[in-house]
Amino acid sequence: MIQAKLLADRRLAKPLKQLWLRFIALIALCLAVMGAMLWPASPQNLGIDNRLVTSGALEAWRNGNLIVLVRHAERCDRSSNPCLGPPDGLTRSGGMAATAVGAAFQTLGMSHSDVLSSPATRTLQTSQFMFDHARVLPDRLTLCGPALAHDLPARKAAGRNLLLVTHSECIADLERVLGYPHADGAEYSSSLFVQVGSHGKLKVLGVLNSQDWASAFGHL
Repeated sequence: MIQAKLLADRRLAKPLKQLWLRFIALIALCLAVMGAMLWPASPQNLGIDNRLVTSGALEAWRNGNLIVLVRHAERCDRSSNPCLGPPDGLTRSGGMAATAVGAAFQTLGMSHSDVLSSPATRTLQTSQFMFDHARVLPDRLTLCGPALAHDLPARKAAGRNLLLVTHSECIADLERVLGYPHADGAEYSSSLFVQVGSHGKLKVLGVLNSQDWASAFGHL
């Protein structure tokens, strides 16, 4: 009698355990979906639909309230494409891409914007192709790391946008500090738009890749 009862209990426990495991898996899936919706892995793509406007990026640009981190164009020593010159510089196609991105920023308007560049050859060349000049940061210590979120607003003039031609690892550092620790790596010639609010508080508005500028302008 007792053995029969134990056997029945075991038979009942097995489906209950399976049901419980399925319930836990369902809860985990729901939490993962909610997390992806509430905390996206990467900043939104400003080249989709009318996001350049709806994100507030265009208005912030016109008001001089943006910091934009631009990754240098395609580097020579990591590509099979023809180089412009030194191995640590750009490829020819990278130079053309930088010129196109510079023209896009000129379309936005550069009269109230300042441009700084990392001292690396590839970033200086990118800045030169984009804007015909390159103003080098006095040191590289403030280009990367968690202090970037403090150092960049300190370098920005009131009412003027600040563009920094920089590196993917530096962009990743800023994204990490501002809530995107798992963001996709910045593409060549891509731009991260960051709004500067009151008391220097930073807010990521989105990313615009070099090939998406035409689409972004097409929705204006």
